[in-house]
Amino acid sequence: MAAQSDGSKAGVGYGSGGFAQLYDVDGEEPMDSAAIHICQCCRTSACYWGCRSACLGSLGGVQHAGGLGIRETHCPPREQLWLDCLWIIFALIVFFWDVGTDLCLANEYYQRQDYLWFGLTLFFVLVPSVLVQILSFRWFVQDYTGGGLGEVEGLTKRGAVALGCLYPGRDRLQLATIWLWQATIHILQLGQVWRYIRTLYLGIMSRRQKEHQRRWYWAMMFEYADVNMLRLLETFLESAPQLVLQLCIMIQENRAETLQCISSLGSLLSLAWVLASYHKLLRDSRDDQRSMSYRGALLHLFWRLFTISSRVLSLALFASLFHIYFGIFVVVHWCAMAFWVVHGGTDFCMSKWEEVLFNMVVGIVYIFCWFNVKEGRTRYRMVAYYIVVLAENTILTGLWYTYRDPVLTDSYAVPALCGVYLTFAGGVLVMLLYYGFLHPATSHLQPSPASSCCAQLLWGLPLPPSAPPTAPPTPAHMAKSETDEDVAETCLPVFQVRSAPILTSRPEGPLIKIDMPRKRYPAWDAHYVDRRLRRTINILQYITPAAVGIRYRDGPLLYELLQYESSF
Repeated sequence: MAAQSDGSKAGVGYGSGGFAQLYDVDGEEPMDSAAIHICQCCRTSACYWGCRSACLGSLGGVQHAGGLGIRETHCPPREQLWLDCLWIIFALIVFFWDVGTDLCLANEYYQRQDYLWFGLTLFFVLVPSVLVQILSFRWFVQDYTGGGLGEVEGLTKRGAVALGCLYPGRDRLQLATIWLWQATIHILQLGQVWRYIRTLYLGIMSRRQKEHQRRWYWAMMFEYADVNMLRLLETFLESAPQLVLQLCIMIQENRAETLQCISSLGSLLSLAWVLASYHKLLRDSRDDQRSMSYRGALLHLFWRLFTISSRVLSLALFASLFHIYFGIFVVVHWCAMAFWVVHGGTDFCMSKWEEVLFNMVVGIVYIFCWFNVKEGRTRYRMVAYYIVVLAENTILTGLWYTYRDPVLTDSYAVPALCGVYLTFAGGVLVMLLYYGFLHPATSHLQPSPASSCCAQLLWGLPLPPSAPPTAPPTPAHMAKSETDEDVAETCLPVFQVRSAPILTSRPEGPLIKIDMPRKRYPAWDAHYVDRRLRRTINILQYITPAAVGIRYRDGPLLYELLQYESSF
């Protein structure tokens, strides 16, 4: 990684080779805040000129002494801090509920000398947990040592001192303590717990620390993204098969013990909670998407609870009689879903092999529930998936009902069949309610501060004050609420891309230019999944007083296109 920077006005280029480069932006032409503006109606920059009449009212802001009509917003803490903290605390409770009851159940099987059930239960707890801990510790090593980051010229002069603030233990004793602590918590299989606690701490500090809110905020977002990705992997490798196993045991033994029911409920809730939390955070991390409200997250949670319950119950009924055929069905379904995902052309990861591994994991997720991995025509893919799942559930439960032992199963056969179809219908109904009323694309809620922070990070430009989306004002309303002087200061000519000199603004901090198009939703942005770029952002935020900005290839192209079209 090459670098050339001494002053505060520096930028970072992220070339085709995937390495960040610092550059001096003094020679660049100043870009004003109207060139790339995040629309307050749809939270994107693409439709700025189409929604111009509804957005210009928020450009007035508060007049500063220097005459700027745009008020620069700093990274605000997320609203409703207590809800955020409560959400993470409940995630920890669900985690301990799920894993703790599974371990207690394995111990009970061992004491009853049911060694087969003991081995399978313990296997589905330990193996996924070990894999996730290895991945979590690998991420820690990459973040702490800068694995793959390379040298950054320009950061070496000021970075040596600043890195002491970023990683406050640079002497050998403190370094050994940090490494020993991380190794210990990962050996104890508590890596996710530590990341949840750290996320909670960083979120509270981003609210209390007024001086460096942006640094705390982005540290919290990166940590929260990591723990959600890890939990998503673990739940579908541990909780989902564990849920099927325990239901299968209860059906085979024709009895359900209290601990088995509690363990199954914990696994089911863990699956639904992780999916709702993952999708909420993914939307919070994107400035081009509206954030999901907690009401929407709860409805999303119930949607997943019902659909996963229907799917798991049908799988357990079939597996209780057809052990070998159940394995064959799972493998065939997984291969078909993985091929469908690969054929769709996902763009989640930074390398080909990581993308293949991701597609394989998504194939496992598709065994149990729907998971959106590609933008565009989602409703058609979702309808196709649920039609296939409904047909599979019908075939699996029909075969079980045909070949079951009536003497042993008459007491619960009909309720089990009703449970499969009623929970499926309930899940579809809740899904329709979610997409009809509380989905971020259709809800009329004010965007959360997370979107504003993401927009500031991406474009490195000051944004207008947050304002709830409103309809374009009528001429009569404008005549009553605005004077001619206000209109002259806030309204821009229709064909003028660059505003008057009094409104010009330029990014003062480092600017990271990424020579690749921005990933499309529902993929994570590159600065979330590429740990070299993430570490570069963290370093720059600690060594420069000004805010760090990111510009993907799409941003300048959009700006140049608008400038070209408006020159006629």
